[in-house]
Amino acid sequence: MVSNSHSTYVYVGLGGEYPLIMGAPPVDLPPGGLYRRKDGEEEWIDISSGLPDGPQVRALMVHPENPETIFAGTQHGVYRSSDRGNHWEALPSHQGEVWSLAAHPQNPNIIYAGYDQCTIDRSEDGGASWKTMNTSTVKFPNITMKPDEICKRVIGISSDHANPSDMYGAIEVGGLVASRDGGENWESITDGHYTRTGPVDLHGVKVNPAAPGLVYIITQLAMFRSRESGANWEFVPIDEMFPGGSYCRDLVCAPNDPSTMYLAAGAGGGSSPPGTIEEGVLLRSKDAGETWNKVDIGETPPSRMFQIAIDPEAPSHVYCCAKDGQVYSSYDSGDTWSMSQIPGEMSRRHHVYPMVCG
Repeated sequence: MVSNSHSTYVYVGLGGEYPLIMGAPPVDLPPGGLYRRKDGEEEWIDISSGLPDGPQVRALMVHPENPETIFAGTQHGVYRSSDRGNHWEALPSHQGEVWSLAAHPQNPNIIYAGYDQCTIDRSEDGGASWKTMNTSTVKFPNITMKPDEICKRVIGISSDHANPSDMYGAIEVGGLVASRDGGENWESITDGHYTRTGPVDLHGVKVNPAAPGLVYIITQLAMFRSRESGANWEFVPIDEMFPGGSYCRDLVCAPNDPSTMYLAAGAGGGSSPPGTIEEGVLLRSKDAGETWNKVDIGETPPSRMFQIAIDPEAPSHVYCCAKDGQVYSSYDSGDTWSMSQIPGEMSRRHHVYPMVCG
């Protein structure tokens, strides 16, 4: 039951787009940022003061047991706030570009941070200290290595709630990696032969608590599912809404009902025909991903749907955000929606990356 005094805060991070080819000439990225809005208020507040100059915020996490505490992944490692983003402190993490953050499903003091170059750090004390995990034995599909190596961002991390030693990392671009010892060691579990980058250009991984070993991955073109802890993958059929496939970007399970899942998708994937409009869509499943239906959010988002967030303390509060900063809010489990716009001018190289709430 939700307390009458509970208010949901929504956080949205912005960042620039780096080239995918490793070793490509650097680009001058536009400054990113971090914004917060409280339910019942219209204004988005800039809370990036205290983060690195020109912050590139590509990962966010609300502490599972204390929503006052927020973690932000930046171009200079992990930052933490104990007052919902009013003040920030730099944590002694690896000083690289953070692309994902995740907490252990049973111990919130254990935190994982995913970086570029397939680097994964772990903290066992809430962020006070960090250790780099062993990813040195990961072997990537040749299509992501030759003739030029494509970036290896750890863009998503997920643990099996029934067996937290089983962990998965989504690599953009490089497929799926897994750990069977709580993150100490990692290996590639991407199998098969590829003729295009789509199946190995992952955008996320989610272990559904509805069943042990039920793993979903989302890619530039589609979604796949394993019922056997990352073995024997099957294509998940969703409506072919866009030419060239659906550009899948985020996948979440409702905290009060893991059988309810939401998928953020859109047009404009790498194989889409020239001139394809970058419209977005929110999809929902009520049977742990067996079937999917489009959610009517009141309008067609003018850019790809990028992120979804659900407040664990108020699961009827569901949010989704399109790439260009359109945030859609529902307070009745997705039946009705309203829209607000993140401040600032968005561009193809500067857009929303993460969104969380709590």
